[in-house]
Amino acid sequence: MSNDYQPEIQTRQEIDAMHGAVVLDFGTNYCGYCQAARPLIDAAFAGHAQLTHLKIEDGKGRKLGRSFRVKLWPTLIFMRDGEELARVVRPTEPSDLEEPLARLLAQ
Repeated sequence: MSNDYQPEIQTRQEIDAMHGAVVLDFGTNYCGYCQAARPLIDAAFAGHAQLTHLKIEDGKGRKLGRSFRVKLWPTLIFMRDGEELARVVRPTEPSDLEEPLARLLAQ
C-alpha cells in the first residue's frame, strides 16, 4: 500500500456501496498534520489486512471530501457497509484511533 494520498478515483456512490470495513483517510501529501499523524495511523492499522484503507487526496473542489464535510486534515472516516460509524480528525495519540477501530472491527 502506498503511503501517499491518491487523487480521488471513487465516487460517493461507489464508497457508499462498498461492503465490509472501510477507512477513508482524507489529507494531502504536503500537509504537516498528515505527515505527523502518518506513523500513528500506520501503526494503528498494522495487522488489520481485512480493512480497506483508502488514502484520498483532498482539497478545494474535491467532491468526495466535500460530500463527507471534511474540513481539516487528516480526517479518518470509519465505515461499514456504506454507513459511517466514527470519525477522527487530526489524531495525535494512539487512543484517538483505538475506540473507532475496535468498534469497526467488532461488527
